[in-house]
Order: sequence, then C-alpha cells, then structure tokens
Amino acid sequence: MTYIFNMHEAKTKLSHLVELMEAGEEVVIARNGFPVATLVPAAKKKRPLLGEFEPTVTVYPPGFDLDAPIPEWEEAMSRKDEDLMALMQELADEKSPAR
Repeated sequence: MTYIFNMHEAKTKLSHLVELMEAGEEVVIARNGFPVATLVPAAKKKRPLLGEFEPTVTVYPPGFDLDAPIPEWEEAMSRKDEDLMALMQELADEKSPAR
C-alpha cells in the first residue's frame, strides 16, 4: 500500500513513516499535494565473513632483500639529524648572553 503524507505532516510523524517504510510499505512525501520524495531503505553493507577475503600475495623480484638497508632512507635520516643539531645550536646561540 502507498502512503502519501504532506510535508508538514511528514515532519511531525517522521519516526512513524520510517517504521512504515521498514515494514515494506511505500511512503511518499508530497508538497502541496504533489509527490516530491519517496522513502526507501538504506542499502546495508554486508561484512565479509572469515575466509571470504581475497588472498593478497605480494610477489617480489628475484634477489629482492627485505632486510637490506635503503640508501635513500639512511641519507634522509642522517640529514635530518644534522639539521636538528644545527637548529638546536642556533637556538642555544640565541639564548646565550651577549658577549
């Protein structure tokens, strides 16, 4: 069965309209007697069950060593330490009393 409610009535009876919609009824909201919206249930997302996941396999090229150091990372970290030490020295020089 289709239920039609005008805008003002729909605002005051919204929870009742949602109950009707959840029960499978068609609920239409009208403005000045003309239908403008239809209440429909939200799509439910189904969570995958254990074992339904797609397996993820990472293929590494031959000779690839996960434990090998990364030169770019080592260089960036050493530069970061040097920059930090320089900044700390500048701050110390600013706070030291004038000579």
